Amino acid sequence: MTHVLDDLQWRGLVALASDLDALRAELSRGPVTYYGGFDPTAPSLHVGNLVLILTLRRLQLAGHRPLALVGGATGLIGDPSGKSAERILNSTEQVGEWVERIRAQIAPFLDFSGSYAARMVNNLDWTAGLTAIEFLREIGKHFRVNKMIAKDAVSARLRSEDGISYTEFSYQILQGMDFLELLKRYECRLQAGGSDQWGNLTAGSDLIRRVTGDSVHLLATPLVTDAQGRKLGKSSGGGGLWLDPELTSPYAFYQYFINVEDAQVGSLLRIYTFLERAEIEELEKETAQRPAARAAQRRLAEEVTRLVHGERETRQVVAASQALFGRGELDELAVDTLRAALVEAGLVQVPAGSDGLLPSAAELLVATGLAGSRNQARRTVAEGGAYLNNQRISDADAPVSTSELRHGRFLVLRRGRRVVAGVEGLLS
Repeated sequence: MTHVLDDLQWRGLVALASDLDALRAELSRGPVTYYGGFDPTAPSLHVGNLVLILTLRRLQLAGHRPLALVGGATGLIGDPSGKSAERILNSTEQVGEWVERIRAQIAPFLDFSGSYAARMVNNLDWTAGLTAIEFLREIGKHFRVNKMIAKDAVSARLRSEDGISYTEFSYQILQGMDFLELLKRYECRLQAGGSDQWGNLTAGSDLIRRVTGDSVHLLATPLVTDAQGRKLGKSSGGGGLWLDPELTSPYAFYQYFINVEDAQVGSLLRIYTFLERAEIEELEKETAQRPAARAAQRRLAEEVTRLVHGERETRQVVAASQALFGRGELDELAVDTLRAALVEAGLVQVPAGSDGLLPSAAELLVATGLAGSRNQARRTVAEGGAYLNNQRISDADAPVSTSELRHGRFLVLRRGRRVVAGVEGLLS
């Protein structure tokens, strides 16, 4: 049987570790309690956080006990980033609401029953009643400022024009205290986190060594980037690829993964799916031999969308992806799925006339940007390359009846096989 560390390494999920041999030995001796932390600094987690969530799940499936920490305390402070600006401090009420939303996003990925039951924890539970004097005497005395300022995020901010506030400077102390507290409460001996959090991870292991003399373990997952070196999903609309379907629709989520480049798809299959090694390697081979088939991208998109949004939504977005390009029935799509797909493709609003008619097909092709002019639209129609609701348009200048609106609202226009746009008809 493959050791969980070997699987994590094959998947490219071990960017940094404190001592892999010692960790391997401890994991082999029996169930280890471990934790990963998530700060509620936004109303949703994003696809970058999913790397850590799935790593927690992989360790649980291997017979270890996860603690998912949603930081009601650290979320009030904010982790210093490499950017020069301070984070905006959100209200206590706002952070409390986001804590609950993020807990609900993490929960479906872990099993909260059985021998290796997961547990949700909140660091506000052990910090809310702590006085400043107690904090400084019991925790602060163990931290050395020269080591604190050497952390990458802190040193970058110190070199910036704005510097860093004492509030954000103290973040690493709070995160270090989390690990110590979880060791005391639950015998937690491993912290997992992103590689950009390495300085904060080591703050915890250093604190534990100073307070207890014990050695614990750290495991950092990689920062996943796209082919241009940006954080994965940052190039999508809205500034991020969110797990919340209200912020990133399941259709947009699916489309992001189905459009990843061939050079990336193998590594993303390793990181974001639970497919077996043999199947992933077969998909990589197929990508090399028949890249146009995009079999690996389709499998990646389906697997990740299913993990985040469930089977029903995945079936809908796959059906929408096919129907928009003439390989399925538009009428079978849920209205929200159809709208999300058309928004992603490009959706324009067009008012209907008092006679209940929409503009002509040629005018709609121009309005959606599928044609640069009416003459170009007419040529496309004459050549048989324009479609309305997957039916070839025969008359470019005939008005379009509102009876063509799907769900009483939408038209799907297509030029050729691959270029799609949508119209939302505004009825008077």
